[in-house]
Amino acid sequence: MSEEDHRGGAPRLRRVLGLVFGLAVVVGGIIGSGIMRAPGVVALGIQSVPLTLLLWLVVGGVAMVTAMPLVEAGAEIPAAGGSYPIATRAFGRTVGFMTGWLTWLQYTASNAFISVVFAEYVHRLGIAESVPKAVLAVGLIAATTGVNLTATRVSGGSQSIASAIKGGAFVLVAIILFLSPRAPASFHPAPAHAALAGAAAVSAVVMAVRVVYQTYAGWDGAIYFGEEVQDAGRNVARATFGGIGLVTVVYLMVNLAMFHVVSPAQIAGSELAVGDAIRVSMGPAGDVVVTAIGVISLAAIVNLQIMASSRITFRMAADGLLPAALAKVARGGSPWPSVTAVAAVSAIFAGSGSYEHIVRIYAPWSIGSILMICLSSIALRYKEPDLLRPYRAPLFPWLPALATLTQAALIALLVVDDPVSGVWSAIVIAAPLPVFLWFSRRRRLRAAA
Repeated sequence: MSEEDHRGGAPRLRRVLGLVFGLAVVVGGIIGSGIMRAPGVVALGIQSVPLTLLLWLVVGGVAMVTAMPLVEAGAEIPAAGGSYPIATRAFGRTVGFMTGWLTWLQYTASNAFISVVFAEYVHRLGIAESVPKAVLAVGLIAATTGVNLTATRVSGGSQSIASAIKGGAFVLVAIILFLSPRAPASFHPAPAHAALAGAAAVSAVVMAVRVVYQTYAGWDGAIYFGEEVQDAGRNVARATFGGIGLVTVVYLMVNLAMFHVVSPAQIAGSELAVGDAIRVSMGPAGDVVVTAIGVISLAAIVNLQIMASSRITFRMAADGLLPAALAKVARGGSPWPSVTAVAAVSAIFAGSGSYEHIVRIYAPWSIGSILMICLSSIALRYKEPDLLRPYRAPLFPWLPALATLTQAALIALLVVDDPVSGVWSAIVIAAPLPVFLWFSRRRRLRAAA
């Protein structure tokens, strides 16, 4: 049974989520397996421990600065769906629809990819080895969907608990490493790399910066729940900045602990540097610890992404751009048809393996979503100067412009690096335009009738 807004008869979500949930969304959305892998890549370009720690700190600061225009937009337009309602308010329904579509598709493809990696980790633990990975991946999607079909308080609470467990696991990893002995000088889990010089060194440093930046991705999660977070105008800002700050502390702690055991030269090129460091003290059991943390992290991210992407579908349907059935809300607050739709598409991608093709081209989409929000925050300052802004990005328009240019530069780098995928990205983004035009025409006809 759906709950309706007594003022207009429109379906509505329940405002029952608090600051703790917002923090859990940001922390849980950022921290994943990237922190386990990134240090090995970073060490290829930066052999200094102080400079490495400075890089992680600076990139955390860059994420904080980039988040400022996003937080302003999310606080002034506290609606479900994140980038979709913000871009719609700033640039109109067509741009809003395209922004919502690319964000939604990125989430569903990511769900499929992460679910398959989850299955690989489960097999590495020696669990359900006879069960095909595709089946385990779909099973994870089904399980997290079941959680999201319950009341909003329950699904939100599950995310808070999962994020707390995940954060606690990485703190535990840091403690284990701090208590570990120093690795012997002969310890080289990855092939030894000579000191990089010239153009090669520059390329390695650029790659290090890019990889570290990617480990901070996901800090925009709180804005997707603007209709459900209490006092969203203030709590979106608190959750986003607080979450980025907490993650930065965890990342610095893990790096410090890792360098207590190994040197940058020893883990340069390692595909799982933190895991290699743990094996110094725990031996083969270290693999179990790292893999178990990976299982928890990946499951939590899928749970979060199903929850967030369903809010995009719900809001677009409530606005008349998708079938009205997708805007139904259960009594407990779950937009259950949208949750089901997201899960079904994610499961199809995961089960068929088609997600592999989408993963190759979706890299610009997540950055494009952030870019559109940055542009929207600038446009809304001029378009609606009197709009209530619980949080205002400082140094306007220079800081929002810097954040916008940063995102645009990242997209340009991706397209230059892989132009074919860049072309396909543009094609996929434009593909649903006929659907948008059809629903827009229906909406106009109903309004005229």
